[in-house]
Amino acid sequence: MKTIVITGASDGIGAAAARRLSSDGHRVIVVGRSLEKASSVAVPINAPYHLADFAELDDVERLAAELLTEYPQIDVLANNAGGLFNDERAETVDGHELTFQVNYLAPWYLTWLLTDRLIASKATIINTSSVAHTSLAHFDIGDLDAERSFTPSAAYGNAKLAQLLHIHELTARYGTKGLSAVAFHPGLVGTSFASTLQTDRIGRFYRAFGSRMTSPDKGADTLVWLAEGQPGINYPTDRYYANRSVHRTSKTADDRGLASDLWRRTELILANRIRRFQPDPIRSRT
Repeated sequence: MKTIVITGASDGIGAAAARRLSSDGHRVIVVGRSLEKASSVAVPINAPYHLADFAELDDVERLAAELLTEYPQIDVLANNAGGLFNDERAETVDGHELTFQVNYLAPWYLTWLLTDRLIASKATIINTSSVAHTSLAHFDIGDLDAERSFTPSAAYGNAKLAQLLHIHELTARYGTKGLSAVAFHPGLVGTSFASTLQTDRIGRFYRAFGSRMTSPDKGADTLVWLAEGQPGINYPTDRYYANRSVHRTSKTADDRGLASDLWRRTELILANRIRRFQPDPIRSRT
C-alpha cells in the first residue's frame, strides 16, 4: 500500500485516479479547492482531504504544513491541479499570472516544501503535463508571468512545458537520493477544463468536441499506472508518458540547461518565501 497525495483530485482525472487508487488498496489523500467537491470525492472512498487554492501561495504553505504533520510517509505526490481560466491576463493575489502560478509555480513550491519528506520516502513525483507543451508553448524564460505577451493557449502550453523541465531538474538534483520524477499527458479528456474561456481557441475546441473526448477514467489510467508502479523497474524515470508509453517531448522541454535555469529563476521568484525555511531555504544542486 502506498500513501498517494493527489492535487486537483476533486474533479476530472484527479478524482477518477483517487477513486481507482483507493479501490486498489492505497491510502489516497485528496487535495482540492472546493470543500463540496473535495468531500464528495473523499468521503465515499474513506479518504482524508485537504483544501488549497493554488492561486494563493499562502494556501500552498498551509497545505504543505498539514501534509508534513499528518503523513510521515508520502510515496507519491501527483501534481495534477491546473487549468485554463481567463481570456484576458489575470494576476493572483501574489502578483503572478494566474495560469503560470496554478499550473507550475504553486506545484513547484509545494514540491519544494515537501522535498525532505519526499526524499526520505523515496517518493515518486508525477506532474500532469500535456501535449500542449509542443503545440501551444512559446516559452520565454525572461517573461514567465506573461507580462509582455499573453494568450490563454500559450500560457497553458508554457506552464505544461515548465512542468516537464521541473521533472528533469528534480532528477538532476535528487535522483541520486532516491527521488523519482515523471510527467504524463492524460489525453483530451471531456471535463470542465477550459470552460470559462470564450474567445481562446482551446475554449472553442472543448465546447465543440468535449462530448466526444475520452472519459476522466481513461485519462487517469496513466496516472494510476505511474503511481502504482516502481520507477526504474516498471518504467524509466525522468520521462514523459502517454498511454503508458514513453513519448518524445519538444526540444525545448528536453533542454537540461533550460531546466536548471528555470529552477534558479523560480527560486528567485519565491525567494522571499523560501528564505523563511531553514536551515537551507535554497537547496544547492547535488
